[in-house]
Amino acid sequence: MIKTTLAPVLATLIFSTVLTPAAAQAQVPVVESSSLMPFADLADLATAAPMVVVVTVAKASKVDPARTGPVRDGYARAYVEADTKTLLSGPTIGAKVRYLADVKLVDGKLPRLKKQTMVLFAQPVAGRPGELQLVAPDAQVPLEQAGEARLRSLLREIVAANSAPVVTGVRDIHHTPGTLAGEGETQIFLKTASGDPATIAVLRSPNAPVQWGLSFGELVDAGAGAPQPGTLAWYRLACTLPARLPASAQTASDPGLRQAAARDYALVMQQLGPCGRQRVF
Repeated sequence: MIKTTLAPVLATLIFSTVLTPAAAQAQVPVVESSSLMPFADLADLATAAPMVVVVTVAKASKVDPARTGPVRDGYARAYVEADTKTLLSGPTIGAKVRYLADVKLVDGKLPRLKKQTMVLFAQPVAGRPGELQLVAPDAQVPLEQAGEARLRSLLREIVAANSAPVVTGVRDIHHTPGTLAGEGETQIFLKTASGDPATIAVLRSPNAPVQWGLSFGELVDAGAGAPQPGTLAWYRLACTLPARLPASAQTASDPGLRQAAARDYALVMQQLGPCGRQRVF
């Protein structure tokens, strides 16, 4: 029975494994708990998905990997049929969907998925209504692990008109000393996939805490504020920027200016904190 049901589906329900690591600063981050997946993992999936939908699993059957390609150790590939609950983003979808997902085994067995509420990060399969293609083998996530409130907040940031662009690296950096001892400003110009401007400004003043901010657009403003963890802007920086400032980004020849620029870049990275990505796919 399973063979007959799966035959027309397996030919098209394959995984897309290419992920693109994305008002962003204005968003109030949702507080994380230990039961939630890391925000970076959630953002990896959400920024790669043309469609995000909440479903209730109706049935799930283990599939022979010989029919669909290799499966990561400790996982099984499942053919899933589910009922649509909520379409969070993407094109209109029917009341029922079907797809393939790689599921972590429990004691060597496929866990019970029936009646579980899942979030799917997917895209529709052209010419096959109701069939979805997940953006990654593990792009079926229990709703409680995704966190509905923070997922909705993230999706709003992604589609916002002033959404944080995809950062691809550091273009150049320069430090300008002030007239007083301990005073100065470092400007870090970022590369973006779209070519849109993105700049970090670090401002130092005597007897005052160091202030830094991320700006999108032509205006560079340290007062714009640092992006908060759990926001798209934070993810764009923390999960993309190199841990150490590339020497090629330095614009100054003076060793003192280069040292000051590197110091401020290190401060930014330290305050951003680790990306925290944990997904294995």
